[in-house]
Amino acid sequence: MPLTLRYSAARLTLSAALALCLAACGGGGGDTNTQATTSLTPGSTTKFIPKPVLTFSDTGLSVTDGVTSRGRWDVSSPFPWEFSFDMGATWSRGQDKSFNVEGDGAKLIWVRSYDDMGNTSEIAVVNCVLDTIPPASVQAVVMTQDLTRLVRVSGVEDQGQWEYSLDDARSWLTGTGDRLAIMGNALTGLWLRQTDLAGNKSPMERISLEPNSATWHEASGNPLQPSVLSLQQARTVVLHGSVVKGDADYIRWDIPVGQSLKTVRLVHYVSPDPIAFYALQRAPVFDAGIDVSRMLVYGHMGPQDLKRNVLQNLAPAQLTAGPITLWFQQTGVQPTEYAIELVFQPAE
Repeated sequence: MPLTLRYSAARLTLSAALALCLAACGGGGGDTNTQATTSLTPGSTTKFIPKPVLTFSDTGLSVTDGVTSRGRWDVSSPFPWEFSFDMGATWSRGQDKSFNVEGDGAKLIWVRSYDDMGNTSEIAVVNCVLDTIPPASVQAVVMTQDLTRLVRVSGVEDQGQWEYSLDDARSWLTGTGDRLAIMGNALTGLWLRQTDLAGNKSPMERISLEPNSATWHEASGNPLQPSVLSLQQARTVVLHGSVVKGDADYIRWDIPVGQSLKTVRLVHYVSPDPIAFYALQRAPVFDAGIDVSRMLVYGHMGPQDLKRNVLQNLAPAQLTAGPITLWFQQTGVQPTEYAIELVFQPAE
């Protein structure tokens, strides 16, 4: 009879605390999320049952938004535990140290510990969204203008992002804006895909860069007559080429009015020689020669510099509308294949 009284009291306490629990429910989390909210007082006994610790892997573009593509939840408790998907109307006994959440959509999850006397712990309550469905492939429309190939990207999910690869889908870079402009004579193709908010990847699409076509362009070796890049309103741009001793590349572009140059970084480098040279001059030609005081930035580039933004120490005022010319050179006899990414953003 005492056992029945204790269990009944616990069930009554659960009903009385339901409104408080709903008001206290939370979401989000980190790379490994822990969500625990007090919502229930144990039964009419002095025995204390610790609340379980509930964790999950928050995947995707944000690791704090509670959106995940993985349905496994881990539970840490020294006592047996149970979970509910209907705010405590029904409970399922936990097995081992985890359980699976199935079915895409918003989830409200309750977990509590219990003992064999009918005592229950406070309830750990979590909101999350499960999304396990990969997005559709992006749509890509390829056009050409002058020496530049333009890839317009559409079909990206809300809050998703498109990505591109220059190394046969081994590594990926995040695109900015809705188009990619590319010019050069080293890369024969690129790959496109999208990643949704939960981190699911779409099927990949390959874009041929058509070697020996009109847009397969070897950059000018004349610093006073650089090749001219046509941005075509692209905010993500890739310059690619192959250089060797005596064969420097000079490329000019104009930062549009209302835009600023956010990053210039090496994103692809293939060569037995780990050191090449680069410099930028704020001018329509590269007439600085070796006078570094007239260069915006300069230095060595190689595998150790991949994804390093060479503009990171420059004031924003130095990167607004106007011409810039790139000088890229290999002084050794080993051929060097490179790709440099430019990213533009609205001027502040």
